[in-house]
Amino acid sequence: MKRTIPIAAAAALAAGLAFAQTPAAPSQQSGAAKARVNRRAAAHARMMQELNLTDAQKAQSKALFRASREKSKPYMQQLRQERQEMTAAVKAGDTARIRELAAKQGKTRGELTAIRSETMAKFYSSLTPEQRTKADQIHAQMKQRARERWEQRSRSTGE
Repeated sequence: MKRTIPIAAAAALAAGLAFAQTPAAPSQQSGAAKARVNRRAAAHARMMQELNLTDAQKAQSKALFRASREKSKPYMQQLRQERQEMTAAVKAGDTARIRELAAKQGKTRGELTAIRSETMAKFYSSLTPEQRTKADQIHAQMKQRARERWEQRSRSTGE
């Protein structure tokens, strides 16, 4: 009996310490978001390889896309904040705030679209005519595959 009390106390202390530890910081991205980013990165890498870029073009595109990411960061943070505010407005049932935030999100998304489009325009202009033709073909194939996936999802959820 005398031995079981210290063992039980030690077990209770260990359990308390285990539960008292701070949880690990939540990941910035969900599993689905990480998978989407990985797929996009893989598609980007394949496209760069298929375009057969010169070393100078690779360096230029790397710098171009890096600058675009940096320029997008404040807008991404703003969009994240706006989504959190939208969640709060929805839970509060504040329809006026929901409309206000929807307009803000639209403007923020528009800025991100402009940054990405300007970056792609600069990248596209750096390609040779042959590379542009190949890029157009790859883009058309990607659009077709996306359309097929969309139709497949639509059919599977509609049945």
